[in-house]
Amino acid sequence: MLNNIRPHLRPTLLLAYPVVLSQLGHIMVSFVDSVLVGRTGTVPLAAVSLGVNSTNVIMILGIGLSMGSVPLVAAADGRRDLPDLARLLVSSVWLSVLAGLALAGIGQLVPPLMHYLGQAPAVEALAAPWVRVISWSFLPLMIFQGFREFAEGLGLTRQAMWLSVLANVVNAALCYALVFGHWGAPQMGLMGSAWATLIARTLMAGLMGAYVLLAQRLHSYRAAVHSWLPDWATLARLFDVGAPIGVQMAFEVGAFATAAIMIGWLGAVPLAAHQVAINLASITYMAASGIAAAATIRVGKLMGSGDMPAARQAGFAAYVLGFGFMATMGALFIVLRHQAPLLYSHDAAVVAQAGTLLLIAALFQISDGLQVMGLGALRGLEDVKVPSVVALLAYWAVALPLGYFLGFRLHFGAPGVWTGLLLGLTIVAGVLIVRFRRETAPGFVPTPVAVP
Repeated sequence: MLNNIRPHLRPTLLLAYPVVLSQLGHIMVSFVDSVLVGRTGTVPLAAVSLGVNSTNVIMILGIGLSMGSVPLVAAADGRRDLPDLARLLVSSVWLSVLAGLALAGIGQLVPPLMHYLGQAPAVEALAAPWVRVISWSFLPLMIFQGFREFAEGLGLTRQAMWLSVLANVVNAALCYALVFGHWGAPQMGLMGSAWATLIARTLMAGLMGAYVLLAQRLHSYRAAVHSWLPDWATLARLFDVGAPIGVQMAFEVGAFATAAIMIGWLGAVPLAAHQVAINLASITYMAASGIAAAATIRVGKLMGSGDMPAARQAGFAAYVLGFGFMATMGALFIVLRHQAPLLYSHDAAVVAQAGTLLLIAALFQISDGLQVMGLGALRGLEDVKVPSVVALLAYWAVALPLGYFLGFRLHFGAPGVWTGLLLGLTIVAGVLIVRFRRETAPGFVPTPVAVP
């Protein structure tokens, strides 16, 4: 098996590393916000946690929806189907704009509902206005995603990487200035991080759109566009693939958000510790998801060209890379569990609890890495609906009830809640690797994709 997948390791890595850095761009926004806001106190840090967890499900649902274009674009590219690629370009942009408007509107409905989450009043009071501003950033974020996923489906991954790096530099500088009032900027505290994110994401959208619409190397795709009006059949194809991806991701992120809400019932200190640990774990997850995105591109393109044995090998190459990376990150979490939380807070209680949670995070790194590799490889096969059902059952029927039982009935607190999440991730990882093996077994014939 290793000899078969070895030729796929380097191509996957070359595709993956720009996507890894681009994916990290999303989580680095939260990382910078958490680090800088954490310097202002435990309650503001807990408010960021509440705000992030109240809106992440909405944001991730949109990102997942936009990701539906990657396997379709990759497969069409494998077939050298230029007319279909032109339709996918137009429809990806339309779907992202419409979804961004809807998500921004939904985000405005969150603050009045936060009262029912049972959080500390001081935390809720700070989080509500933060959520109102951050929700408006979903529109430019989705526009960025629409252009980005089309380009990445073609294997053009470096452009989004560089734009994400630039946007994160802008976000960090603005966040530093607006949170603390440096460089002549107003001192806005927690709210400064929200405005910085909105501005940075708007910049990302504008630059990514300019690349896709103006770059010479993409001229042939734009020239094949007959109309920039939405093509409803292609929109339906994108939605049919992207919606299950978004739902699956929302189930997973929603489970972690619900876990954060439960931990918030324990007080501001456990919630701040959770934010520290989950933010660090999210960084490694987003890096692994970049490798998974490369698996989607390679598996999709090879399947589109009719080479299913190579598609199978490319998927398992991603599994090997993901396992190695996440195992290394888990070891680092164990070694640095007392030092890493100091980046966020100097509150001794927060640092101690975060260190305990990082031990559990170290254990679920491998499960998290394997499950996201399975999702990426299966998306390349356009197999997106069954993983959504698996996620629903594993996280909501097993992980959260078990986490509640361990955390509150057995009084293990936040570590008990995290243990439930660990089991959920492990179940998903196991089921998906079995499914990928079956779906790519010799003799497997993929379901043809209807192309209008």
